[in-house]
This record gives sequence, structure tokens and C-alpha cells, in this order.
Amino acid sequence: MTPELENFCRRIGYQFADEQLLLRALRHRSCGADNNERLEFLGDGLLNLIIAESLFHRFSDVKEGQLSRLRANLVNGVTLSELATEMEFGAVLQLGEGERQSGGRQRASIRANAVEAVIGAIYLDSDFATTQQKVLTWYGSRLEEIDLAEPQKDAKTRLQEWLQARGKALPSYTLQASEGADHAQQFHIACKVAALKNAVIATGSSRKKAEQAAAQQVLELLEGSQNG
Repeated sequence: MTPELENFCRRIGYQFADEQLLLRALRHRSCGADNNERLEFLGDGLLNLIIAESLFHRFSDVKEGQLSRLRANLVNGVTLSELATEMEFGAVLQLGEGERQSGGRQRASIRANAVEAVIGAIYLDSDFATTQQKVLTWYGSRLEEIDLAEPQKDAKTRLQEWLQARGKALPSYTLQASEGADHAQQFHIACKVAALKNAVIATGSSRKKAEQAAAQQVLELLEGSQNG
């Protein structure tokens, strides 16, 4: 294993027995057919289960709707991209030449997908209990800092309310493209609001995830321009 990968394993707190699993988890589809999309699919399911179970036991009096919103805020692309940044996924991602030249190493969706793929790889390399322990360690501070008094709303809802509060037109979401096999599709959604000159395009493994990611980016741009 290279020094870069060894350092990465120390950062995530897990040493792989099968180095090839790790390499595949870090390999973007721009590198070819042997990529991380299937591991991402597996990791996505594991992540949702692990976080759902943690929230279920942590907040015994909270109803299903709020639990769902809490989980959505923890497993969305924004949070996953933040985790990838904290653990420096960008230093070890494997990208095709075109993706590298276009700044793919910094692309939030690529980093977020890699986190899910690594979760899937850890599971295949070990077992569920080990995977659960690693994920909960990564999410430790985020789980501890949950404040039930704060409204837990998804990005589309928050964007809509932000625009409505200022008397502005609601956003429109347009599917730009979808690609990939049925089990590993990627959706490209454009979110357009009158306050921004250009639409924001985001990618997700479902149309819903792509819309949420686009809404989050638009909201950050609007709030940034207002604060500026």
C-alpha cells in the first residue's frame, strides 16, 4: 500500500485487509468500468440504516417525520462532502484525465459518492458492526450537536421559504440528463431562480437527491450574496 493510502486509512480509522476494495472505492467512473458506483450503491444503503438506527435509539420520543428530516440532513450530499473534506478524500481519489482537468477532485458530488463507496468497501472487507462503528465515529460530533429545537427542513423547503419571505418567484427544477445503469444512475438537475443569472446544476444518485443538492447550492449562493 502506498504511503498516501496508508495515511488515508489512518485518517478514516480503518485498515483494509483487501487493498483492491479500497482502490475500487476511490476510483471514479471516469477511470473506466472498474469503478466505485456499485460500492456507492451499497454504502448508501448502509449509511441510511446506520444513521436511522442511531437516531431511533438516540431520540426515543421523536416522531417518524422529524426522524426522517434529521436523517436526510445527515446523509445528504452536503454533509458527505464535508466529511470527505475533513478526511481529505481528495488526496487519494482516482479520476480520469478529463475529470481531473475539469476540477473533479474538488467536486462535492464526487467526494460525497466516494464516502458512500468507502462505507460499502469497509462493510465487504469486515462486517456490519465494524462499519457501523466507523460511520458513527465519523458522525460523532454531528450526532451530538443535534438540536431538536431547531427546525429540521430539507434544502428545497428552506429555499422555497427563503424566496417566499422576500416575495420572489419559486424555483424551477429541470432534469438536464440522466446516465448510467439502472442500479447506478446519475441525475443532473438544474435549479433556476430569478435572483441568479444562471441556473445551478447538481448531480445525485436519484432525481430527489439531485434536486436537494441543487437547492442547497442555490440557497448558499443567495445567502452569500445577501451577506456580502
